[in-house]
Amino acid sequence: MSQIDLWYASRATGIVALVLLTATIVLGILVAGRAPSARPGFARSELHRRVSSVAVAFVALHVLTAVLDSYAHIGWWATVVPFTSSYHRAWVALGTIGVDLLLAVAISSALRRRIPARAWRALHWLAYLSWPVAISHTLGLGPDTRFSWALVLVGGCSAAIAGAALWRGASTARARAARPRTIQPPRPSLRPTKVASS
Repeated sequence: MSQIDLWYASRATGIVALVLLTATIVLGILVAGRAPSARPGFARSELHRRVSSVAVAFVALHVLTAVLDSYAHIGWWATVVPFTSSYHRAWVALGTIGVDLLLAVAISSALRRRIPARAWRALHWLAYLSWPVAISHTLGLGPDTRFSWALVLVGGCSAAIAGAALWRGASTARARAARPRTIQPPRPSLRPTKVASS
């Protein structure tokens, strides 16, 4: 693979990885919020898992092609340790942080049955943090962001996340409002009752 091929491959896999990561986050929000759908809950969860697996694969391809590209000189160490790359240090570091967050989510998901549910849930929340990091990495380092189509794509990804989050918030509010309020029974009187004299 030539240097120019690696350059285009890194750009393409980065864009696809961003779209897939967005789809993963949106599906995660909808699955957690139990969005109404014709599909049963387990099918939505399985779709979420499959899309997230493909997203991780494209992130790995993006990292691989970026490291192999001799122009960037990123280095293998910089793929896991932030701020160790001499090439656009801050923007590459954001990509590294995003990769680290996704690794934590992927590893915890693989070990889900062996770790406490609370710990898994806390680690899974890192996926939501990885998305703005990935967007920042894309806008700061992605050469395609000078084109309008790339900005439209980033805007569409942002709108999808915002829409899913708003739906989740609204559905949670509706569910809380629909809960029947428990009426407290009257407390028994502590005063002794007077016995009527005959």
